[in-house]
Amino acid sequence: MSKKLTTEEVAQLESYAKSIRSSIVSMVTEAQSGHPGGSLSATDILTTLYFAEMNVDAKNPQESDRDRFVLSKGHAAPVLYATLAEKGFFPKEELLTLRKIDSRLQGHPSMKNLPGIDMSTGSLGQGLSVASGMALAARLDGSDRRIYTILGDGELEEGMVWEGAMFAAHYKLDNLTAFVDFNGLQIDGPVSEVLSPLPIPEKWQAFNWNVLVIDGHDINAIYDAIQTAKTVKGKPTMIVAKTVKGKGVCEMENIADWHGKAPTHAQCELFLAQLSDLENQ
Repeated sequence: MSKKLTTEEVAQLESYAKSIRSSIVSMVTEAQSGHPGGSLSATDILTTLYFAEMNVDAKNPQESDRDRFVLSKGHAAPVLYATLAEKGFFPKEELLTLRKIDSRLQGHPSMKNLPGIDMSTGSLGQGLSVASGMALAARLDGSDRRIYTILGDGELEEGMVWEGAMFAAHYKLDNLTAFVDFNGLQIDGPVSEVLSPLPIPEKWQAFNWNVLVIDGHDINAIYDAIQTAKTVKGKPTMIVAKTVKGKGVCEMENIADWHGKAPTHAQCELFLAQLSDLENQ
């Protein structure tokens, strides 16, 4: 039987997630640019990966057998930066340099200068293919490292996603676990209306992936799905995580306009107070 999280471990992960959400709101506000909605929806997934599952070490970020993470929806860079800072890869104070000239925190992740970034991303659709290549390389190396990636639901409209899906299934890359951040919204509105990728689970099943459907804000459900994926042999796993765009900030939740809009400084104060109240509950 796979390990279960204790009540104390879940509480600690939820605390990390709240801190990461506060960092996202603060850094996007300071930059007056960025993508808060999809960063907030993916927070619980990244928190669980980095603080409960992945073999990564902030003191040795280039260790060869570390697990790898690819943020395929690269515009959600704030959640990755905030998670890495929370994990100790670089000082949290640096988060407020997001998108500024000469900052290491570009609008999309760059692996050139910032520790903890395994792949430069931002051109939607490419991340799954990169992650699949990493998974095949790990097998050829005889390494036990695992590869994780997260895609946006709107990103599934990109054709290269499905090339990557075929590749991973064809080569039986069971060391690859992918997530779809299924919040139902993209920059132009509901994914079902822009260019519908629905039904999502059935499509991945048709591409011969192992598919799990979970609540993407339930830490236990996320963790259990990751453990289940590790037991599956001969297939990659897609975890379809049902999430809420802008999760944690009531005024942002389920509103497509917050896909790529920064709060005002006054809004930021209100949003941070709201997140602080959640943390104290």
